[in-house]
Amino acid sequence: MTPHSIERRTPYDDFAGFVGRTFAESEAAWPEPRRPAHAAPNIVVVLVDDMGYSDIGPFGSEIPTPTLDRLAERGLRLTNYHTMPLCSPARAALLTGLNPHRVGYSFVANADPGFPGYAMEIADDIPTLAQTLHDAGYATYAVGKWHLTRDSASGAADDRRSWPLQKGFDRYYGVLEGLTSLFHPHQLVRDNSPLDIDSYPAGYYYTDDITDQAIAMVTSLRAHDADKPFLLYLAHNAVHGPLQAKPEDIARHRGRYDAGWDRLREDRFARQVAEGIFPEGTRLPPRNHEAGHEVRPWAELTEAERRRYARYMEVYAAMVDNIDQNLGRLLGTLDALGDLDNTIVLFTSDNGGTGEGGQEGTRSYFSRFVRHPGLPDDWDPDVDRDPDLIGGPRGLVHYPRGWGMASNTPFRLYKGHTHAGGVRVPLLLSWPAGLGAGTRAQYGYVTDITPTLLELAGIPRPAERHGAPVQDLDGVSLVPVLADPDAESPHVEQHCEMSGNRSYYRDGWKLVTLHRPGADYDDEEWALFDVRADPTETTDVAADHPEVVKELSAAWEAAAWRNGVFPLPDASGALALRNPDEERWSRPLTLLPGTPELERYRSSRLVAFRSFTVTVRIAAHRADDAGVLVSHGDQGGGYSLYAADGRLRFAYNEYGRLLDADAGPLPAGSPVIEVAATALPGIRWSFAITVDGAPAGGLDSVRQLIGMAPFQGISVGIDRKSPVSWPVFERHGTFRYSGTLASVTYTPGPRAPYDPAELARTLARAAAAFE
Repeated sequence: MTPHSIERRTPYDDFAGFVGRTFAESEAAWPEPRRPAHAAPNIVVVLVDDMGYSDIGPFGSEIPTPTLDRLAERGLRLTNYHTMPLCSPARAALLTGLNPHRVGYSFVANADPGFPGYAMEIADDIPTLAQTLHDAGYATYAVGKWHLTRDSASGAADDRRSWPLQKGFDRYYGVLEGLTSLFHPHQLVRDNSPLDIDSYPAGYYYTDDITDQAIAMVTSLRAHDADKPFLLYLAHNAVHGPLQAKPEDIARHRGRYDAGWDRLREDRFARQVAEGIFPEGTRLPPRNHEAGHEVRPWAELTEAERRRYARYMEVYAAMVDNIDQNLGRLLGTLDALGDLDNTIVLFTSDNGGTGEGGQEGTRSYFSRFVRHPGLPDDWDPDVDRDPDLIGGPRGLVHYPRGWGMASNTPFRLYKGHTHAGGVRVPLLLSWPAGLGAGTRAQYGYVTDITPTLLELAGIPRPAERHGAPVQDLDGVSLVPVLADPDAESPHVEQHCEMSGNRSYYRDGWKLVTLHRPGADYDDEEWALFDVRADPTETTDVAADHPEVVKELSAAWEAAAWRNGVFPLPDASGALALRNPDEERWSRPLTLLPGTPELERYRSSRLVAFRSFTVTVRIAAHRADDAGVLVSHGDQGGGYSLYAADGRLRFAYNEYGRLLDADAGPLPAGSPVIEVAATALPGIRWSFAITVDGAPAGGLDSVRQLIGMAPFQGISVGIDRKSPVSWPVFERHGTFRYSGTLASVTYTPGPRAPYDPAELARTLARAAAAFE
């Protein structure tokens, strides 16, 4: 071609290779479709969050779960299945088949201290279940909770390499983080993009929504391709806190829990024994009594406490009920499509029931959720609220840990622990076209799910991906156990660690510790249980078998080094450190009108544990203009600056306790408003408001919003989704400002000395002085 010539192609050029061929030769030249054999099964993985062993009908619950009951009748009930004690590590292990520390999830994806086990990112040489199935020709869909992306990598500017679509899914809809409001989700993501949502329709409920989305994905696939198999990963945020349920679901459970958690636990255990889940003679452990985890006898509670505590459990049961209803809708759709018999349905929980609600539960979830060594003695983890709000959009609540104990019947302790209450959960597996029905009591572990599903689907896990070798599996296929109730479990030993709690299982022996935060690991004694004879871990036989303790403790340490478990949490504060690159998020930030809501974690870097200033510049304000100028947060905690009835007001939601300060008249024209927050001792702020430089009021001293609060990000000119002030929301809805905003600028100030990052740096400097 000449230097300036253009190569032109016609629509017929692509057919040049077919000229002169017979029809049969041309037909043979088309590439084979990339899909497995026609009979390849569909796969539906339903993962529930924080559900205990006994919370569904097939495992002893009184909660009506007819859909799950039918799954158990048509399929297999795995009664000796174990998982990780927290959600992100469990999800990483489930979707990869590798031990979670090897994948980089030693903890939930809300940390980033720089150690390999805390990378919070699935490496490219670890294919996910979705990637392997997608490469084999499956359609792959995910809805609901992800929580495999670091909180610091969840914003719209992130490269998204750890988001669902980059990990093998064709479609995604849900929440990247670990929890959300079920009435007002804080940031929904569709595929690769956060959705810009002002408000949700009346009657909106997140569990219903993600089920609708899952059904739409599957029905759309079948409309376009009648044969292509699919993977659907349906990961519920329920029943994670905050506990919220639809009023009609709660109403069905009124009065069900008036007898309390002690009676509930006994009744569930009796059903478990009667159904053969545990043999006669199995002992129900005493009520949890370990320091910091103890449960009071129901009989010793006041009448007011019993009424309030029973209400919490009614809401929890309603959430489980709703999950079952929605699973029924999904399976009904598959049945109508003719797909149900050839669909593998796996239902399980990511970890055991939780004790994070504390001894008395909470009506202020984010206040209870705070973990800080310097919390003042007057910190209130249970803000007094109207009991009628429990379960609704204003009540961000969690149940007392007595109900978590009952959820985990008959096991000890809770989520976060390596005792059975934290790691032994229900698992149902149904595939009418390929598996029979019954109960399996052999040991299984969360890393076994990926290799088991791949073998059932007839899809080999590749040794290479994109030309590079992949890491070896830790899990094993349980297909021999599924096929034969008398087969030995192929998974014979397993280490576990979470927040310093450790365990090691081998051939029926279980070595376990209950770590006290900050305690010296060398001073903590191992407990040993023979879980073949004592599945509920009631009798410590370490003194009778010192040789087993020595052998298994050495095996735990070897496995810990091999899997990247170290460093263990200690008093140094090292695990509180964050990527130094986040310091750039402490620079002043200007937001213009129309900017989509700033992501939660990104927003928090402007205000957490520090003084800060918010400067609002108004381009044009008339006397009758009104609306929200800037908001940050929701019903769990936040602040909002707004104009109403000619006056400027500042609402501060202190973990559910609402304060509203009058900042005086807002003049017409182009006023400049400044809200200056000063960090005070005792983890408090004061707020001073000025209008055009003149003092206009404020708040003297309020508790800082820390931990997961404010949970909703910063919005300019509107209070989106869950409002900071419910009275303002009732009168005005999202209350979009009717004047003309110019900008809102956040200027972060000095960090307070109680900032965890500052504490960690101080401890590190002190330690370095002695090296």
